Amino acid sequence: MGLAVIYSRGRSGIDAPLVTVEVHVANGLPALNIVGLPETAVKESKDRVRGAIQNCRFDFPAQRITVNLAPADLPKEGGRFDLAIALGILAASGQISTKDLDKYECVGELSLGGELRPITGVLPVAIRARDCNRQLILPKENTAEAALVKNVEILPAAHLLEVCAHLNGRTQIQTTYQQPQPTEIQHELDFSDVHGQYHVKRAFKIAAAGAHNLLMLGPPGTGKSMLAARLPTILPFLTEEQAQETAAIASISDQGLDVANWLRPPYRAPHHSASAAALVGGGSNPRPGEISLSHYGTLFLDELPEFDRKVL
Repeated sequence: MGLAVIYSRGRSGIDAPLVTVEVHVANGLPALNIVGLPETAVKESKDRVRGAIQNCRFDFPAQRITVNLAPADLPKEGGRFDLAIALGILAASGQISTKDLDKYECVGELSLGGELRPITGVLPVAIRARDCNRQLILPKENTAEAALVKNVEILPAAHLLEVCAHLNGRTQIQTTYQQPQPTEIQHELDFSDVHGQYHVKRAFKIAAAGAHNLLMLGPPGTGKSMLAARLPTILPFLTEEQAQETAAIASISDQGLDVANWLRPPYRAPHHSASAAALVGGGSNPRPGEISLSHYGTLFLDELPEFDRKVL
């Protein structure tokens, strides 16, 4: 019988609350139960974890295993807890060392063969791990995104066996990763393409310099959309603090984060038929809408229905 505690991170909007994964292996009929308000994807992790442990040539305990995801009142979703659950089972059964486990946080989805698959929302996880002064174990595919956060020690791994070898002190995971440096942005569009419209272009320059809002009124074909699409070409790079806020929002979205252009102000131009929910976002587990995704950037709204005008 044994008890192991592994630290991981959940997802709540752009925050990454701490989730303590407690694994208890006790005598009794073989069973694996996960408690702590898990959703379907988390409940299914028992099968992924069992397959990964067995295919990595570890012994899956034929005992009663209880996995508690604390705090119990925080909804848990996705496969991000697979790695923590697998390490907890191996530690509780004495197959890996439990020394210094409290110095690590880990996130990642497991395949049946033990490979680590990337997850969404890694940037908020890296920020919280840095604030708690813990090392972060995560899939290799998420390394570039996590490296955007300064002063966080990242341990990228491609397989469960690499993590186990590191925790057992056999083979250390390399941690040398540098923050990407901003490069010159090559725009497909150019503000010089707009001929005439001198007063409007001056208004755009003033808005870009002072981060002001713009309201353009006019009949179709006067160049409103053309000007708006070229506004990002005259905007400066975001500061690091602004870029981290914007990147955290993009990280939890379905589209993901473009690491190469993370300092570039975002530009969003939703279709005029976009619903209020698509613009505002929300949900039981908050997801960003077009307004949030344009944080510190440009949101171009063209020919919105009257209902959406009232919402905005």
